[in-house]
Amino acid sequence: MKIVDLKVELFRWDAVANVRYGAHSAARGASQSCLALVSVLTDEGVKGHSFLGAYSRSAELDALSLVRALKPMVVGEDPLDRERLLKRMMQRIKLTTYRAVGAVDVALWDLAGKVAGLPVYKLMGAFRDSVPAYASSEVLGSVGDYVEQAQRMKAEGWKAYKIHPPADWREDIAICKAVREAVGGDYPLMLDSTWSYTYEETIRVGRAIQDLDYYWYEDPLPPEDLLNYVKVKQQLHIPIVATEYSAGGFAGFAPWIVNRATDVLRGDPAVKGGLTACLKAAHLAEAFGMNFEIHHGGNSLNNVANLHLMCAIRNSEFFEVLLPDEAQKYGLVEDIKVGPDGMLKAPTGAGLGVEIDFDLVRRNFVADVV
Repeated sequence: MKIVDLKVELFRWDAVANVRYGAHSAARGASQSCLALVSVLTDEGVKGHSFLGAYSRSAELDALSLVRALKPMVVGEDPLDRERLLKRMMQRIKLTTYRAVGAVDVALWDLAGKVAGLPVYKLMGAFRDSVPAYASSEVLGSVGDYVEQAQRMKAEGWKAYKIHPPADWREDIAICKAVREAVGGDYPLMLDSTWSYTYEETIRVGRAIQDLDYYWYEDPLPPEDLLNYVKVKQQLHIPIVATEYSAGGFAGFAPWIVNRATDVLRGDPAVKGGLTACLKAAHLAEAFGMNFEIHHGGNSLNNVANLHLMCAIRNSEFFEVLLPDEAQKYGLVEDIKVGPDGMLKAPTGAGLGVEIDFDLVRRNFVADVV
């Protein structure tokens, strides 16, 4: 089997919600973004698909670099040679992005599952077929808004709740205290400060939320500040979660492990170069007794890939769902959905196992990327 073409088709994501999750994703009003449908075509007629782009990061630039830097590397190759193809694509990373590499890799896994007649997580080596989900807040307007949302998520059966705060350390502590009081002491809460604090602010907030028995403390410092993460780990006993946007893709995890700069590794196929890279990272973390917690994928098909990845590994505890849930869903006939028990079930179809809404892609078609 040989790859005969790699197609990238831009299509509009209409009426993108006016939400933000930190200073890195400022609210932009209801507007449009673009996703790209990435299709790997073979001489035997089997196809693999993925989506490129997110509500906050339109796909155009990533898509252009994918076609110019990566397409020549994969056309004519065996699509089942994922390890070799990932190595070749990573040799061109200075000419493209991890998101572009990740989109090709996810499409290759989708294709391989279809060839094998298996869901991707079974092809990887299944550990489970369902996972617990947590609700991950947008930045809200008041303490009361966070309290109301957290209580509602708990009542609806979600397994945990994570706060994306306004990123003023005093206000953030007040929100964390109010939410803990509202949901009780036995409900898992997390804080994701989206790289917003100084070292001193990180310690102040960390001490407050560890006294409130928060489950983890995510990304308080910028991802390049590894040395201060080491100091934070020495000062706090709450688990630290980092590496979501640390430099270097899969290889970039090593300094965080050997310097003991984080308790938990973090990533997803979109930002770390695909399912292959994330599977490596999860197994690396497991060898050091660490979890690999999977970040939201930015689009519906990436989140399906996330679900397959989580079902294939043992050292990941919660599946992230950004709120509002429906605002993040686009491009599939039927999207994955958290059940009343707070669980997500793995798709059972071959490959990624979900149906792309090709009619929507055609209606909202923008351009072929060449």
